[in-house]
Amino acid sequence: MAEMSVQLVAVERRLWSGTANMVVAKTTEGEIGILPGHEPTLGALVEGGVVKIHTTDGEIVCAAVHGGFLSITADGVSVLAESAELAHEIDVEQARADLTHADEVERARALARLRATGHSA
Repeated sequence: MAEMSVQLVAVERRLWSGTANMVVAKTTEGEIGILPGHEPTLGALVEGGVVKIHTTDGEIVCAAVHGGFLSITADGVSVLAESAELAHEIDVEQARADLTHADEVERARALARLRATGHSA
């Protein structure tokens, strides 16, 4: 099966890099599914979105992302987020608690954190 190089990077650190079969992300234009050989594209990520990376090892790396860009080139995919958290790093109870005292932006972030872990509000 074809594969591509993928990087998931936030301002403060690199969260994940490796090879993948597919990447799914939500941009300001809608949800996009990226397979190897995809046309070069640059997209703005939504606030409070979730990125899923289907690795060549059969795992799914899931992250809550907050703003930034998605760059698709012949070399692969780079997700450059303003901030991001891998699903296994998210404290679900804290994310739920954050929802109760959140403004609109904070609420979007808390909801993305919950969706990234497979939970709902």
